[in-house]
Amino acid sequence: MDITPFLDKKSKTPLYEQLYAFFKQEISHARITKGTRLPSKRGLSCLLGVSTATIERAYEQLTAEGYVKSKPKVGWFAAGVEADFPAAPVHFQQSAQPVLHEENAPAIDFHQGNVDPAHFPFNAWRKSMVKSLDRYSGSFHTSGDPQGEPELRQMIAHFVRLSRGVNCEPGQIIIGAGTTVLLQILCFALHPRTKIGFEEPGFHRSRRLFEANRMNVIPIRSDEEGVLPGELKRQNPYLVYTTPSHQFPLGAIMTITRRQELLAWAKEANSFIIEDDYDGEFRYSGQPIPSLQGLDPNGRVIYLGTFSKSLLPTFRLSYMILPPGLMEPVRKHAQLMKQTVSSHSQMALADFIENGEWQKHLNRMRALYRKKHAVLLEAIRSELGNSVDILGKNSGLHILLRLLFPASEEEAIKAAGDSGVTIYPVSSSYKGQPPFVSVLIGYGGLSEEDIRLGIKKLKTAWAPLISSN
Repeated sequence: MDITPFLDKKSKTPLYEQLYAFFKQEISHARITKGTRLPSKRGLSCLLGVSTATIERAYEQLTAEGYVKSKPKVGWFAAGVEADFPAAPVHFQQSAQPVLHEENAPAIDFHQGNVDPAHFPFNAWRKSMVKSLDRYSGSFHTSGDPQGEPELRQMIAHFVRLSRGVNCEPGQIIIGAGTTVLLQILCFALHPRTKIGFEEPGFHRSRRLFEANRMNVIPIRSDEEGVLPGELKRQNPYLVYTTPSHQFPLGAIMTITRRQELLAWAKEANSFIIEDDYDGEFRYSGQPIPSLQGLDPNGRVIYLGTFSKSLLPTFRLSYMILPPGLMEPVRKHAQLMKQTVSSHSQMALADFIENGEWQKHLNRMRALYRKKHAVLLEAIRSELGNSVDILGKNSGLHILLRLLFPASEEEAIKAAGDSGVTIYPVSSSYKGQPPFVSVLIGYGGLSEEDIRLGIKKLKTAWAPLISSN
């Protein structure tokens, strides 16, 4: 390859970020073509005078986003990227040091929806609550803006642009008490029997909500890169629901090539994509993957975000960012439901974000969950060894354990429960029959001690099932 990266060693931008941005730009504009082998870590390290760790970190992020493909013991190769699609902006954020103190949880419950109970900044939140009472008390006598308070929508538009690469104006945002409430508002604007493609497997609660609204829900098969474009062309749905940053429940990350194919299909079919970015802030290998919405030049993506994972689930505060073409019909139905989140909570969160406490908290939680994630993986390797495969381990607050011993999902969950550990089924995420037996393990709400103990208990619980193999 005759293109040599330029690195500014006096810049405040980290060297690995400069290198990542360079290759991303060259591949996006086809100056580095599909199949081109990138320089080796050692060769590029010598050429640029930087460490191999810097090269590896940049290559890992490029691989995670699908710009590069890694072939073990061979090297890194440029993937195929459509040149007329805009490259997603680069967003790198520094993580705080992990907080080491943990409170023991009363039970070992590996629920994927739980978050850490001990590190929420209650003092800072209390100050924002009090400050918002003083600052906005004159507006609390009404039921609030049906779309959500303008102050919070302004803050959301700002932070999703910086952290997730989402492009929107505050007027495109609707705030609601959870993702299901927002999907319900969306369903009000759809005709009965509207065909909705739903990634298979997918988040069962969202699928059931569509079904409860008498939509025609069609399973769309997925592979390790994401939903299959051929299936979409064959089924031709008006909407497709997907979780590209951390596929639920399998944990795969949709590649850049597949994202572009999905956006191209939506434009050609005059259809829309629902991007549920339920825990896109948390990634442990490289940096957070930019949103699908941020790649979309044609207004075909409905973006769903939530504060349930990054703050507390009890806040019940989520948001939907609509493309301009859908804003008016959906806004009418949002007015029908009024606002489902208290104005006080919205104003407090707006202040919490504005004064920088939100970003500090998010950085702390990234560091904390990264450490818990490492503890979980080490415990699984140590205790369960070759009896399971770990799926979806690069991001989010849950993983899947694929069972490599002859047990059903029901048997594995019951044995765990009998030993005082609660784990969760994956079969409910499938419309059809799962291709293999696996269970879901969430770890955000557990201490490191209970993570280790829980996996140790799983080993004991599953020992009779494993030994029968």
